[in-house]
Amino acid sequence: MSPRRATEDPWWAKLTLLAIVLAFLAVVLFLPLITVFYEALRKGWEASLEAFKDPDAIAAIKLTLLTAAIAVPFNAAFGICAAWAVAKHDFRGKSFLITLIDLPFSVSPVVAGLIYLLVFGLQDWFGEWLLDHNIKIIYAVPAIVLATIFVTFPFVAREVIPLMQEQGVAEEEAAVSMGAGGLTTFWRVTAPNIRWGLFYGVLLCNARAMGEFGAVSVVSGHIRGQTDTMPLHIEILYDDYNLVGAFSVAALLCLLAIVTLALKTLLDIVTPAERGLAH
Repeated sequence: MSPRRATEDPWWAKLTLLAIVLAFLAVVLFLPLITVFYEALRKGWEASLEAFKDPDAIAAIKLTLLTAAIAVPFNAAFGICAAWAVAKHDFRGKSFLITLIDLPFSVSPVVAGLIYLLVFGLQDWFGEWLLDHNIKIIYAVPAIVLATIFVTFPFVAREVIPLMQEQGVAEEEAAVSMGAGGLTTFWRVTAPNIRWGLFYGVLLCNARAMGEFGAVSVVSGHIRGQTDTMPLHIEILYDDYNLVGAFSVAALLCLLAIVTLALKTLLDIVTPAERGLAH
């Protein structure tokens, strides 16, 4: 029998740690997830599907997809620009810029919503000007999009910045020295090296955008059929004691999260393989 390495835990310690992790996941993750689908299907498929025939539910799904369709590309563009600035250039205040990028991770989403309410509310900074020009932001789609962008904009940047830093500037400088323009250099040199990290960040950003509740709840006004996203619609159904409908919509959000997790796992498998081929 080969001797145990000094840094290797005994078998009983490994089993104990594994049991603790599995028990924690069972209570915190798997049990709630199973409960969502059980409650959604408790009265059969017909009752569950009936929840999606409600015009308010359809409007909530459309608004959620619209918000994600606007916020995710915006944050992808911002993430690439921020990563390029941080990784490819040296300037004063770089660490402060990185801190600002991480700000939504430390600020409560509810506080973010209140900030937009303060800035664009009718009785606040720009409220009268917006009212005079017939521009409605608060309690409308623009406020929902802005709040979603705020809480999700770090995801792409935090995935792309390390990749660009690892890549360095040598390849871009070589391309420029050979006469390539800025856009050509980006698409031919930079983009291929960051594409999987960018896709990974977009997946995380999209998952958070569709599931955001706190910030959106503050600025939406909870107008049924107009400013309710899927998480807000779930709350309304639950408050109305429509448990099957609430859990059915929640199950749809869970399915979207599972798809995101599956794509993330696929990227975790594919990305190291491609890196190995690249090197």
